[in-house]
Amino acid sequence: MLLYKHMKILLSFVAMLLLFTGCNNAQIAQTTPSEQVTGETAEAIFAGGCFWCVEAGFEAYPGVTDAISGYIGGSAVDAEYQKVAAGQTDHYEAVKVLYNPELITYQDLLEIFWRQFDPTDDGGSFVDRGTQYKSGIFYQTEKEKVLAERSKQGLIASGIFEEPIVTPILQAGTFYQAEQYHQNYYKTNSAHYKQYRKGSGRDQFIERVWGNERMYTIARQLSTAELKNILTEEQFHITQQDGTERPFANAFFESKEKGIYVDLISGEPLFSSKDKFDSGTGWPSFTKPIYSHALTEGTDLKIGYPRTELRSAISDAHLGHVFEDGPLPSKLRYCINSAALRFVPVEKMVEEGYGEFFGGF
Repeated sequence: MLLYKHMKILLSFVAMLLLFTGCNNAQIAQTTPSEQVTGETAEAIFAGGCFWCVEAGFEAYPGVTDAISGYIGGSAVDAEYQKVAAGQTDHYEAVKVLYNPELITYQDLLEIFWRQFDPTDDGGSFVDRGTQYKSGIFYQTEKEKVLAERSKQGLIASGIFEEPIVTPILQAGTFYQAEQYHQNYYKTNSAHYKQYRKGSGRDQFIERVWGNERMYTIARQLSTAELKNILTEEQFHITQQDGTERPFANAFFESKEKGIYVDLISGEPLFSSKDKFDSGTGWPSFTKPIYSHALTEGTDLKIGYPRTELRSAISDAHLGHVFEDGPLPSKLRYCINSAALRFVPVEKMVEEGYGEFFGGF
């Protein structure tokens, strides 16, 4: 308790000192989720307490090109440190992570995020108390929302935390870039940053909870050569060369076993046996996917007339096609190649990390 009081006094003094140096008059840049980052850069927004610490945590990983401290989630039309830090707005301190999706994925960023703070704390973050220091995932696309929700459910199912996970998943609004003196604070003011971080209790908490797993191992994308080594010739032809397997001569076309069908390469859940039906075509057919955003659609003209091709949103593997000749109410038939799928039977779903889909079987 004494350390806590001393740290709060020190931080208050530093904050006041910064306010009177003129840095608080720095320009505040604002961006909206509709602004797209060009080239090989994507962006993601997270809040996990002090943005100095979260920024440093993300920039430790290859593939992250920059992490920008800022404010998000408030109803006010602008945000600045004096007001946010004093609790006068409902903005969160947050970090916009710029990354190369060919080197690090959004799922990787979620795993890195969970390891940086206490997701069971609804009143702030370590010594920093108040709404401005609460945690949150701010999604900018429906795909990010789905991935964030699945990641959160996976954390809950892991049992790492005994208390409820309270970190919300929120739609991103305007992100206000913080004043310049906050950017890369862990580099420009390293002595004070280290003193603050040590005194805050953040590192002690991370070490106690995560131990040797505090640094996440990035799930690297597989190269074409690696895929050739791990896939059968047919699987590679179907998923990577947009092939089609023979009807009535594939693994799942007549299977009635209960469970889910996942992307052979990424493991992303795609279809449930609850939505499988006998279309008479000789290929596995479903009325709907588990998540619509787990799939991407495109136009396929390979046989002379347009068909709607389906690919996995995560691995970009070719899956099959969707047609409008299915049963009611959707009238859709998701016609999928067995060679693009892996089946997880209901009795193994929890064991393999798909426990959130267990209900209803």
